[in-house]
Amino acid sequence: MSDVAIKHDEHRDDIGAKLGMWLFIFTELLLFGGLFLVYAVYRNIYPEDFHLGALQLNVTLGTLNTIVLLVSSMTVAMSITAIQKGNSKLSMRLVLLTLLLACVFLVNKYFEWGAKFEHDLYPGSDLVLQFKRGSIIFFGLYFFMTGLHMFHVIVGMVVLMVLWFKLKNTTINKDDHVLLENGGLYWHLVDLIWIFLFPLLYLVT
Repeated sequence: MSDVAIKHDEHRDDIGAKLGMWLFIFTELLLFGGLFLVYAVYRNIYPEDFHLGALQLNVTLGTLNTIVLLVSSMTVAMSITAIQKGNSKLSMRLVLLTLLLACVFLVNKYFEWGAKFEHDLYPGSDLVLQFKRGSIIFFGLYFFMTGLHMFHVIVGMVVLMVLWFKLKNTTINKDDHVLLENGGLYWHLVDLIWIFLFPLLYLVT
């Protein structure tokens, strides 16, 4: 097979991989879009209860985590630029930095959730069950939506670790970096979801 035919097949595979990733992202957006719709409906029914529930959340930690994810989105984009320029070592460092920022996000979320459990502010607790129905729904949505997002963060971290090893053994390189691009797209999705979650849950007025 000629070099031209090989390159053509590789290009076709890259396009297929990118289309597959965009399709996956679309299904994830549908999932969270449905949750956002449920949230909007109940918030419209119980605006005061949702506001009171939001007052129990730690806006400082939420803001810090927003900044952390925005910076991590930048570092993963920079890692793609670095490998496109043939600088694999810099790309690896930036992927590691993205992983570190993801860990910071999870640690902050651990302390935030821990405080809620310490104060019995979780679905099904005796304290929450004494609240009005709207506040009960708010805390249920808060834990489910942020928990689902954390799951995506953890999956993203696994993906980033795999990408780091592929960068190390040069499977991902200047001429073949579609895997890193797809991993970056997934991480941008994680960031995008949080950008919607933060104001919806923490800044309810």
